[in-house]
Order: sequence, then C-alpha cells, then structure tokens
Amino acid sequence: MPAPVIYVDADACPVKAEVEKVAERHGVVVTYVSNGGLRPSRDPMIRNVVVSKGADAADDWIVENARANDVVVTADIPLAARTVALGAHVLGPTGRPFTPETIGMAVAMRDLKQHLRETGESRGFNAAFTPKDRSTFLGELDRILRRALKSVTPD
Repeated sequence: MPAPVIYVDADACPVKAEVEKVAERHGVVVTYVSNGGLRPSRDPMIRNVVVSKGADAADDWIVENARANDVVVTADIPLAARTVALGAHVLGPTGRPFTPETIGMAVAMRDLKQHLRETGESRGFNAAFTPKDRSTFLGELDRILRRALKSVTPD
C-alpha cells in the first residue's frame, strides 16, 4: 500500500495550520482542494488544487483521487460518507473521526437537522469552533496518521 496522502476539503477549513504541522512531522503530502482562494505554498509537500465553482466539485475531486488508507479532513458529512466508503480515514475539523461504524448516524443526524431547518423548527446555528476542538483535532490527526503509516507496505 502506498504512503497516505492527506486531502483537505479546504473551503472554510479552520485547521489548515494543524494539518501542515502534523503532516510535516510525518513527512506526508497534503492536498488542499478548494473552489479558490488558496494561498500558494513554497513547501513541496503542500499541493493546492482549485476546482470549478460547481456545488460539489471539490468533493467530487477528493472522491476521485482519494484511496484506501488516505486521510480526508472535512466537516461535510456527505463527503465523509463517500470517502469512508473508499476506505479512507476521515476526520472532522473538531477532531471527530468518521468511521464505517459512525458514519450512518452522522448522516442521519445531518438529514434530521436539515429537515428541522427546512420546517422552521430549528434555526441551524452551529457550535463555535473552540481551542479544545483544535487540540482534539491535533491529537486525532496524529493518531490516525500514525495508524495509516503503519499500514504502508514497501512497493
């Protein structure tokens, strides 16, 4: 199995610096995928991919390129479900891992919350991103990346 790559759904991702810190420590390539607005990096281990402005263009690009054992960072539940199905390690920016065991409930909760917003039962406020979330994310990304790297087999 080849070395894992970290794919980041980069639009509005609050943990880019944390991703780079952990990736640099482990010597792993990071690919940011966005509809635009990415800062170029001089680091050869950081790649930026800018996709068209289509609704799910970044998600589709990640799904087409991610493989089993890669790491995907996203807050987007449908993208998380698609990449979990590929066998990728998927992590939300708050440090919440999405796994084959947990993704079904995450999708169901997302659908319920969307229904409540559409019917006016909920205003749909998201919880604020906290320093604790950032710390949890750092620890989880490091743990997941170590596990992914252990799975690498020489070619």
